[in-house]
Amino acid sequence: MESAIDTYLQCPRALSRRVPDDYQPPFPMWVGRADAALQQVVMAYLGVQYTDQSQRPDALAAMRHIVASFDGPDGAVHHDLTHHVDNQNHHNLMVVGYWVDPAAYCRWLRSADVKDWWDSGDRLSDGLGYFREIVAPRVDQFETLYAFQDNLPGVGAVMGRISGEVNEHGYWGSMRERFPLSQTDWMQPDRELTVVLGDPAQGGRVVVRGHDNIALIRSGQDWRDAEGEERSLYLDEILPTLEDGMDFLRDDGATLGCYSNRFVRSIDLDGNELDESYNIGHWRSLDKLERWAESHPTHLRIFTTFFRVAAGLDKLRLYHEVSVSDGKEQSFEYINCHPQTGMMRDARLPSSV
Repeated sequence: MESAIDTYLQCPRALSRRVPDDYQPPFPMWVGRADAALQQVVMAYLGVQYTDQSQRPDALAAMRHIVASFDGPDGAVHHDLTHHVDNQNHHNLMVVGYWVDPAAYCRWLRSADVKDWWDSGDRLSDGLGYFREIVAPRVDQFETLYAFQDNLPGVGAVMGRISGEVNEHGYWGSMRERFPLSQTDWMQPDRELTVVLGDPAQGGRVVVRGHDNIALIRSGQDWRDAEGEERSLYLDEILPTLEDGMDFLRDDGATLGCYSNRFVRSIDLDGNELDESYNIGHWRSLDKLERWAESHPTHLRIFTTFFRVAAGLDKLRLYHEVSVSDGKEQSFEYINCHPQTGMMRDARLPSSV
């Protein structure tokens, strides 16, 4: 059995683990592996927001425009598409892209097609909202966990390989201990979210400054190949419990340190739903995320349900990825989005506004 932390990222632990050295997990799980040449990834959540179905064709066209911008040599290495309706009853389409080379991402961002489109006055007047939420963690700042070994989604798709069975899972605190950085660093936040351009209440262009060690979790469920009893197990038992927890974080997560929570459905380029979903959660810190996971009834019900059915899962694909990042490696920008969108809800306005 392997450590979730790849050998080249291991170092003497300054911070102890929460289980003994002879701990044995209750069932097999795996993590993504990458070559040592991979030093940092870019995770980009690129959104289009609209209020009613009459705007859907224009929103889908904007989403396809973003996807088409990946076609050049500096485009995202991997991407997927999602839709969700938020608690302000706004529809949100998202293109979620991953880069293995931050320099390539910067070239893509600054290319004429991408920059001119984002900066255009049309973004302010076409009736849609837009957002970019970008983080770029180093390889010691993220972890993955998969209940399967092939066709990895998300960041696993750009890592290239899968581990053998890993030790660090099945106990509280195991998420943190899969981070290479957890060997020496508590990964604490250093300041508050702050609006540095615009005013969310006024619409227009808004930029939010993040802070060190914002935690981002993507936790997914893929039931495309599940059939019969297993499909029913997910749709009738796991999903309702999961939706309750995700709705709680969406509506009331601010009191727990959750900046933003979106439970999204995967779609194709035409907006058709796929049998796959995932949660996207931004948290003030890994510690805040852990406290909710370990103690709040909404997550304990999810955790208990999963452990009860885990042995019976064959085709249902469950996974997650969690990252932290330095404040300087984050970017949160919004155009004409409602003020509860993403990081705007909890960002402090400067005193001059």
